[in-house]
Amino acid sequence: MKIDDLNWQILNHLQQNARESFANIGRKIGLTPPAVAERVKKMEDLGIIESYRANISYVEAGYQLKAIIMLRAFMGKLKPFLDKVKTFQEVENCYRITGNENIIMEVVLRDQSHLEKFIDELIVYGECRTHIVLSNVVANSPIKKSKVGK
Repeated sequence: MKIDDLNWQILNHLQQNARESFANIGRKIGLTPPAVAERVKKMEDLGIIESYRANISYVEAGYQLKAIIMLRAFMGKLKPFLDKVKTFQEVENCYRITGNENIIMEVVLRDQSHLEKFIDELIVYGECRTHIVLSNVVANSPIKKSKVGK
């Protein structure tokens, strides 16, 4: 499905606030609420819209640290790690990547002691590099219509 301009407008609104009503979106872009609902349903069915979620403040939820951990898996340890990482409550996101490291994870932790214990669990699978997040510069930026090939 080609995403037309109206669908992009709907997607922009939903990415800013997934709870915005179809009536409100429709008023802003010139469609009726049922027309917005129909377009949203079609984009959900096609997998363009994958899910809706609430963004939670890790600090307000009781975590002091957010970190980016890069893992370079030991020989024969990548597959076991890919199974194990799904069980770690600390992991917000995990990406399998190209380059020197195999994995990048975004994790939230209670404190430095928690970080140390978590790294102790990871080093069984490979060499780790940890980067503490100081602040978000860009977070959850909406996916926008590509300017290439207009």
